[in-house]
Amino acid sequence: MGLLAGTAWDRPPQCERCGQLESACQCPPAAAPSSLVPPEKQTARLSVERRKKGKVVTVIRGLAPEANDLPALLTRLKNACGAGGAIEDDGLEIQGDQLDRLRKLLAEFGYKVRG
Repeated sequence: MGLLAGTAWDRPPQCERCGQLESACQCPPAAAPSSLVPPEKQTARLSVERRKKGKVVTVIRGLAPEANDLPALLTRLKNACGAGGAIEDDGLEIQGDQLDRLRKLLAEFGYKVRG
């Protein structure tokens, strides 16, 4: 008797909709709900702010979290700028004065940019 005998991992995977084995399932693939708003219909507002101890950050506001994949966007922007950053409650923060570079990048991604 194997370690996983009789458990869910011992059984072959089954389709959740029809109950047949996944290899024999005839169900059409489920369409993922796309609630993301295209970048062309959004406006990003950029500003440079000074934080504690004189640190400078570039803040991107105006992008709704439920209409965007903010973690993926933040990763792309941080990699392009070569800087750190974070998602804050009111927007994305990129370390340093990256205003010109972010303005160009967001325009390339299709966002309308102010600031």
